Amino acid sequence: MSEHKGRQLASKWTKTAVLLSHSSIAPHIPPTKRFTNNNLKSMLDTHQMVVVKPVVGAGGHGVIKVTSSSDGYAYTYYSHTKRFASFAALIGALNKQRKGRAYLIQKGIYLATVDGRPIDYRVKYVKTATGWVYRSMVGRIARQGLFVTNLCRGGKMVTAAQGISRSLTSGQVAAKKSKMRELTVLSTELLESRFPGIGQLGFDYGIDKQGHIWIFEVNTRPQ
Repeated sequence: MSEHKGRQLASKWTKTAVLLSHSSIAPHIPPTKRFTNNNLKSMLDTHQMVVVKPVVGAGGHGVIKVTSSSDGYAYTYYSHTKRFASFAALIGALNKQRKGRAYLIQKGIYLATVDGRPIDYRVKYVKTATGWVYRSMVGRIARQGLFVTNLCRGGKMVTAAQGISRSLTSGQVAAKKSKMRELTVLSTELLESRFPGIGQLGFDYGIDKQGHIWIFEVNTRPQ
């Protein structure tokens, strides 16, 4: 597939690399590496929880949470968790799931929650004749028992303000929304300078339990 056929930048890897080049955006990108056995081992040793996902994909499909502990390893796909005594057994199972597709590994983030369910945010930003405008900024609360928040997987949509006030505090709503807007504008300027012609972007943000904002992904064909 062409990297930017029709200006739909398919590869998560390409977009992540561009955003990491900006000093104000980079602190909001979770550490990310290409999927290899060695990279997975080193990232699990460092972070204990990572998310493994296809380089090309949407809707939460193929996204796997992988953890390491003194008891061994585990991975969770949707609501199903498998445990492994050895790293070799974990890799064998993951490779069966990957089916040879290119994946990346991202540091796992402990998201702020609503009633124990993780919440993240989707910001849609669209280019019009008069410039870029916000189409929506919403929170997505994961279905009970899932770690992916995608609405097609049963996630619940709320306003960003409701999500921030219910998962953090109402006093943080204005600052968090303002920061997401600032990161959206900066990232869009960067992506547009690198890939002229893009017209709509969907930003997936997460806010962790400490209130730090993370950019998980930028979709060039927002769902």
